[in-house]
Amino acid sequence: MRGGNFQVASWALLAALGGCAQSSTPAPAATAVSCESVASAHQGAIVSAHRGGAAYAPENTLLAFRNGARLGVDQREMDTQLTADNQLVIIHDDTLDRTTDGSGAVGAMPLANLLKRDAGGEPIPTLESALAELRMLGLGGNVELKAADGREAAQAAAVATATRRHAGPLLVSSFSMPALDAFAREAPAVPRGMLTERLFPGWRDAAARLGVTAIVCDHRHVPPDAAKAVGDSGLLLLTYTVNDPARARDLFAWGVDAV
Repeated sequence: MRGGNFQVASWALLAALGGCAQSSTPAPAATAVSCESVASAHQGAIVSAHRGGAAYAPENTLLAFRNGARLGVDQREMDTQLTADNQLVIIHDDTLDRTTDGSGAVGAMPLANLLKRDAGGEPIPTLESALAELRMLGLGGNVELKAADGREAAQAAAVATATRRHAGPLLVSSFSMPALDAFAREAPAVPRGMLTERLFPGWRDAAARLGVTAIVCDHRHVPPDAAKAVGDSGLLLLTYTVNDPARARDLFAWGVDAV
């Protein structure tokens, strides 16, 4: 298997971004069928719950995690952001407006205020509580660093502290190269993934400098030659967000490691 030793490669595969809907409300039952069909498109495929399992429960909540476990998925992808008092919460947007009953910037509020918000009948989780839930459920995790400009180092240090205490399989990923660079210095042993919509000029050099295990791309921008290029580099290629079984089969046939 590509991507380093077997343990590291397995951890990276558990971080495949393949969840279904990306809304903050449960999706209709048809979406669940789509997820299961995608999972069955390739023997041994890793099933991942995007934003904790947003097709079945409010995104990035512990309820979504538990629902995903009940449905048999292997891994949770979650988004983490830094609060005004340097604590870590699980929320995708940099504001509260779309997914909670609050408004305003997440990074401008202390943790105590954020914990009072209603995220679809559920509280906003902390990273510590999310990782504890993964351990209890026996699941892998992909923690995406949603790093605000100028706070990359602070967030990386906080996430490194939390992940050092986590015993389960984990990947830390980000679109932000400064955040990945800072995290690599803080926790070099934790596998990392470079998120990008598509391969860009110099991606190999960037991946080598950051020491990542995986490239994570939008599947819509992964033609066969891109999949081959990543495979030839020795890195894992993960794609998001694939809900169509035929598309999943094509991606696996081209050498994509996970959807």
